[in-house]
Amino acid sequence: MSTEIAGIFASFLITLLLAIPLGRYIAKVFAGEKTVTDFFIPLERFIYRLCSIDPKKGMDWKDFLKAMLTINLLWLVYAFVLTLFQGHLPLNPDKNPDMTPDLTFNTAISFLVNCNLQDYSGETGATYLTQLFVITFLQFVSAATGIACLVALFNGLKEKTTKNLGNFWVIFTRTMTRILLPISLIIAVILAFNGTPTSYDGRDTVITMQGDTVQVSRGPAAGMIAIKHLGTNGGGWFGANSAHPLENPNYLTNMVEIIAQVLIPVAMIFAMGHYIRRKKFAVVVFGIMTAGMLCLMVPTVLAEIRGNPEIARMGVVQATGAMEGKEVRFGPAASGYWSILTTVISTGSVNSMHDSSMPLSGLMQLLGMLVNAFYGGCGVGILNYFIYIIIAVFIAGLMIGRTPEFMGHKVEAREVKIAALVTMLSAFIIKGFTALAAYYFVHHGNADWAVKPANWLNNPGYHGFSEMLYQYTSTNANNGSGFEGLADNNPFWNVTGGLAMILGRFLPIIGPVAIAGLLAEKKYIPESPGTLKVDSWTFGVMTLAVIIIITALSYFPPLVLGPIAEYFSMH
Repeated sequence: MSTEIAGIFASFLITLLLAIPLGRYIAKVFAGEKTVTDFFIPLERFIYRLCSIDPKKGMDWKDFLKAMLTINLLWLVYAFVLTLFQGHLPLNPDKNPDMTPDLTFNTAISFLVNCNLQDYSGETGATYLTQLFVITFLQFVSAATGIACLVALFNGLKEKTTKNLGNFWVIFTRTMTRILLPISLIIAVILAFNGTPTSYDGRDTVITMQGDTVQVSRGPAAGMIAIKHLGTNGGGWFGANSAHPLENPNYLTNMVEIIAQVLIPVAMIFAMGHYIRRKKFAVVVFGIMTAGMLCLMVPTVLAEIRGNPEIARMGVVQATGAMEGKEVRFGPAASGYWSILTTVISTGSVNSMHDSSMPLSGLMQLLGMLVNAFYGGCGVGILNYFIYIIIAVFIAGLMIGRTPEFMGHKVEAREVKIAALVTMLSAFIIKGFTALAAYYFVHHGNADWAVKPANWLNNPGYHGFSEMLYQYTSTNANNGSGFEGLADNNPFWNVTGGLAMILGRFLPIIGPVAIAGLLAEKKYIPESPGTLKVDSWTFGVMTLAVIIIITALSYFPPLVLGPIAEYFSMH
């Protein structure tokens, strides 16, 4: 077990050592400074000419959001059409069928919004064509969209007074050419050389040592698995995701994948410090986010190492911890570490089955997604944290009797209302859809659907409620992981999950970008002795307190009905 703990420390340390210089590099890329990847400039200029883009044209926050939403709508239609008719298209050696309309609706939205929830099983539900030209494509562009919107926020904070948040198309293109593509290539090569498939051949027939004949799926998986982690996407080429031996062949690839999914979210924090010239503020934000992550990760790892108390009371010694649903290659500690980072980061990839996690671990996983601001996904993690900052600034202003200010701009009623609306709508989406699912489960248990509500859950008790709560928490947080005891591939879950995903993605992006645009347009107010120091640890701790209070007030009742009740029932 000590070796597993050492692996956790090594993984996080390597992540940090890579993220610090990467953050400096990212800041230079978006500031237009000279970098080692300037050889991409001719390619970028060709893209601008081909798409009739004026790279020198600035955008205010409305134009920026219009460009972002318009292109995302186009990608949604494209993804819907291809997945709906995938069985009739080429690159389908395994003869996988078309997706049903409700599953297509869910899948197209899921990968568009960086959620990557899969109500289908990867290798049997999608073809090579849709895996590559829909799913992998959307994993690139959805990550680039989140980063572009965060850079718009940076531009609003950087200037004293401006209407220009940058050009969406330029930022988006540079994100793809300078960050996502080069790093994904490196990760894909590492995976390929360690056994991840890169072949276009169909299923292979294998005879096991026991004499059983099995069909093993494969395909050009390495590239998709690289961007699914780097872009904090999470959808698996294979249904078992990173618990699959071909998707995650050994402990080295396990470390590479967990580092990859944390790398850009952490690097963007340091990039913010360099880009807006407030390094201390970035350090404070990183410190608070790390403290929040550790508050979730430490109890999870300990719970998984200690195992199930019910088994211990039977006199059975769990020398290896809680191993149900876990890979023997990784063990409970490394699996617990992954389960928290994948929910905190909003990646959603799994190297163990979260449905088998201890109740305390399930609670921590849910809290990571409910907060959705401890590192968070590519770009959107800091956008979510920015919402909490605005609320904290407003509360601090009330406490000291001054008009709230943030980085030289007054925070007035309009900005606070937007921030409050974003937090309330997230709670409404999660609790509202969970309540609807629970109602149908209780009152329509014999409905003649593809999967009857009575058969939705493996466990109709506290854990069953957690399965439904987890599903909508994951969709709202654009996470994509699930308590897979839930039978979710049916019209009810496909449609409601799709709606939760699209609302949970774009509302938390529109809100912060709008706030940044509104603040940036205001007259700059120089700092004075009475100015609130947002780069102080005192303000950082206050922001953490605001996060804890808002999360507790919003979600304590459903958490009590699910993982908390399950935890106490075991003790």
